[in-house]
Amino acid sequence: MSLEEREARQPVLLLTPAITAVALLLVVPLGFILVYSFWLRTATGADQAGFFLDNWREALFDPFYRDILLNTLKIAAVTTIVCALTGYPAAYFIARSRGNKALLLLLLMLPFWISYIIRTMSWINILGASGAVNSGLMALGLISEPLPMLYNEATVVLGLVHFLLPFMVLNVFVSLDGIDATLEDAACSLGATRWRSFLEVTLPLSLPGLAAGGLLCFVLAAGTYITPIVLGGPSDAMFANLVFEAIITQLDWPMGSALSLMLLAVLGALVLLYNHFLGMAQLMKGLS
Repeated sequence: MSLEEREARQPVLLLTPAITAVALLLVVPLGFILVYSFWLRTATGADQAGFFLDNWREALFDPFYRDILLNTLKIAAVTTIVCALTGYPAAYFIARSRGNKALLLLLLMLPFWISYIIRTMSWINILGASGAVNSGLMALGLISEPLPMLYNEATVVLGLVHFLLPFMVLNVFVSLDGIDATLEDAACSLGATRWRSFLEVTLPLSLPGLAAGGLLCFVLAAGTYITPIVLGGPSDAMFANLVFEAIITQLDWPMGSALSLMLLAVLGALVLLYNHFLGMAQLMKGLS
């Protein structure tokens, strides 16, 4: 084999492990789920193999699933906006810190050392009837009985922000850290105020990182099911909870497969729409 042929085969050989892993861990399971979605669960509880559209017809046209899907997208959007508004100042502070940047990043990463489920359940001890907030307010005499602060949509958003905020901060930080800080000084030397130089220089250059963090937070929030189970009420279920209920509780794998593919299709369409307006090349700038 000649040198040119070996060089031509190198990219294929280097990509083979990654392509094989993606095929075995993603493409093949999705194929099984797609096949399952056209099966039918019979009255006896057994799955009938075949090509039936009953699951897809129910998932697409039943108002129950439509309303929960819209509620899921709304909660994910609100969570993303809150993460952006609270995460950007934190990322800016870390990026512009001198001498203690590594320590601040370490503190930002500390929540990842604790299980996501434990972090979510900790809010019960904070906001519950006998939690820290109610106990403190009652000890100060501000309230006579515990306030109902758990098991509502606001608590679900709070739990999701607690989970996703570090992802937003890290994405924005990487974008801000790559911006030359002297650009703001140059703008100020030309007569702009600090606030104007931030709006005209720093903010536009950091938008790719903000967009990448927003996309990540939105997709993760829309696909979660732990937070609504732990912190939400009966009316705060998200679409992933329906998938969990169908597969784990009802053992209706065909319906659960159809619902999971429906959620995947909706999120995939939103990502493509996001890419159409922003472009993945712009998003990658926020990570470079």
